[in-house]
Amino acid sequence: MGLSHGRRPSTPMRYARGNTPEARCALQRDALRTMEAQGIRGTSVGRPVWVGEALDASVIDTLSARREGGRGMKVRFGFTCRGQADLTLDAFPQLVDDLERLGFDSLWLPEHMLNGPFDPLVGLAHAAARTTRLKLGAYLIVPGRNPVRLARELANLDRLSGGRLLLIMVLGQPNTPELLAQHVTKAERGALLEEVLPLLRRLWSGDVVHHDGPRYALRDARLSPTPVQMPLEMWLGGQLPEALRRAGRLGDGWIPGLLTPTEAAEKRQRVETAAAAAGRTIDPEHFGVNLTYSRGPLPVAAVEQLRRRRPDLDPADLIPQSRTALHERVDEWLAVGFSKFLLRPAAPPTDWTTELETLAADILERQT
Repeated sequence: MGLSHGRRPSTPMRYARGNTPEARCALQRDALRTMEAQGIRGTSVGRPVWVGEALDASVIDTLSARREGGRGMKVRFGFTCRGQADLTLDAFPQLVDDLERLGFDSLWLPEHMLNGPFDPLVGLAHAAARTTRLKLGAYLIVPGRNPVRLARELANLDRLSGGRLLLIMVLGQPNTPELLAQHVTKAERGALLEEVLPLLRRLWSGDVVHHDGPRYALRDARLSPTPVQMPLEMWLGGQLPEALRRAGRLGDGWIPGLLTPTEAAEKRQRVETAAAAAGRTIDPEHFGVNLTYSRGPLPVAAVEQLRRRRPDLDPADLIPQSRTALHERVDEWLAVGFSKFLLRPAAPPTDWTTELETLAADILERQT
């Protein structure tokens, strides 16, 4: 079912700067003039804006941001494929074709060492050959990988895809089988990530690299070809204090999961504080969220898993369970400055093409 254009919003209106009739009228006039001057349709803020209605605070803030900054946030919707938990490898090419055809911004493949997800570099190389527009995202395990080989693989993939590679660099799963397969200990993963990320950037520069680090040493190392994207950005995740500090010191963006927008906004401040302490800034557009959704009540297994991981929250606070709830959750994330959404269904559908067509009709109008 696609987006409806004929309904007025039924949610109560909130006002950011006063709730008097005069204040509301002034804000509405200002917002509508902004829309007229910049050619912004009502649906650019996520729903129709009706002449004569009182505008809620999130709409006004969105329009104000466009007026004051010259443009609004770039809102993007990618899709995360969890590999065999979602579909067979033989069905993956059709998923890629559907995402390209329907206009999703990006495809994302997570990585485990054992079973489950498809190999992200192999999968994305295949996707690159089938598409011309779709961006190609990997949640890539760094500890345990040879940094020179990793730099070459990613530079080659970015070049062969015409600069469409996106990266979220991760530590990997903390359980014993995965750690043994990575050939690292849990305690050393953070230090390995912190050594490798700056080294990758140096290798991608095309300069001759000499490196003496705690784990790796290089002499006269020079990489060619280099990536199309300069820089080839690396986002980080994580929610623990050290992970947030690392994201500020080293990341080009930060993307969490299983947080509410309010929780994420507080942690974002920690990331930005760490970045400032390191003498750097993170682009305010470079904050996103892994957002799971459902088209009805969650399966019992999903509820139990969520309650194990976040016993303090109602699962509905984390996973929207209707089209309306999905739009409301997107609004909440946008209101705190998170504008890149990596979507995934709570349970795999019986027909992926139908599911993606429905999701595209429901949400991609909000992509800018």
